[in-house]
Amino acid sequence: MSRSYDIENGINGVRERVGDRVRHYASEAADRADGLIERGREASRRFGHTRNAYARRLGHAAEDFADEANYQYRRLRRQVSRHPVATTAIIAGTVGAFFLLRHLLRGRDDD
Repeated sequence: MSRSYDIENGINGVRERVGDRVRHYASEAADRADGLIERGREASRRFGHTRNAYARRLGHAAEDFADEANYQYRRLRRQVSRHPVATTAIIAGTVGAFFLLRHLLRGRDDD
């Protein structure tokens, strides 16, 4: 009988450890689910009511940027035909500004 008692105790011990482990994993999963739900609620609060206004502002900014780029392009075309040396200087300055902005923006991403 001693042998069957040892086997039974061993099985009960394993069952208790497995039960504890399952409860631990279930608790972690529930905590993570609560965290994800809260993050979803926060995102919906952030963009829910103002989502349309934000999209509208972003669309207006994109249109303004496109209009300004078109205006500058037409202006530069006129200048190229009138002043080729000044145009070369403007192009060099533009390329330099592009590389400077690229360097600055990459520096912010690395931080």
